[in-house]
Amino acid sequence: MSYVQQMIEEGEHQTQDFKMRIDDAAKIARTLVAFANTDGGRLLIGVKDNGAVTGINQEEEYHMIDLACQSHCKPAIPFDVQVWKVEGRSVLEVQIPRSANRPHFCEDENGKWQAYLRREDRIHRASPVQVKVWQYEMRMDRSEFRYDQFIGKLFNAWRDGRQLRFQQVARMARLRYEDAEDLLCLLIVWNIIEWERGARGLVYQLADASALDELETRGPEQFRWKNYS
Repeated sequence: MSYVQQMIEEGEHQTQDFKMRIDDAAKIARTLVAFANTDGGRLLIGVKDNGAVTGINQEEEYHMIDLACQSHCKPAIPFDVQVWKVEGRSVLEVQIPRSANRPHFCEDENGKWQAYLRREDRIHRASPVQVKVWQYEMRMDRSEFRYDQFIGKLFNAWRDGRQLRFQQVARMARLRYEDAEDLLCLLIVWNIIEWERGARGLVYQLADASALDELETRGPEQFRWKNYS
């Protein structure tokens, strides 16, 4: 079995997607942005969702990818390509690295610029909190927040294992939505909480109880930043 056939055997997953062909550069930009904003990935063009190889015109598909990366993604996304032959048919492999310049945006169906991320084999619109997380990571800010009884109540809810929606976090901590976004962003960057997308939508939960204890003991201004990539 060839290398490209091994890739196809893996199916679609967190870092791999199949497309039979690219008809719309603006639409495929969503996949490219999601890869760049998350873990990077590869797009195999000329392959159906079920893994069947249909083949492509490599020059036409390269043009569409280049157009999408350069004109429909902000900032533009770098990429590499490799052409493979499977039973005489061409398959274009497009490699998108995990970006050091996140977040990237593309236009949605209404012409509004949005950021996207990838979870398993699905693309999701990034929440305002996630966009701020990427921006904080790029700036490496040492932002602070006030700690009071309401923040303490919020932290205890997470210690009790609760999964909280954004509105619940803001209400429990007595914060404006903008300030609640900033708080969640910091706690995610510090690896204290994490988010999940479930039946209730986006929820936030405790990721590291010892880090939360350290934060409360030291206070935000003295809390040691975690190493993150």
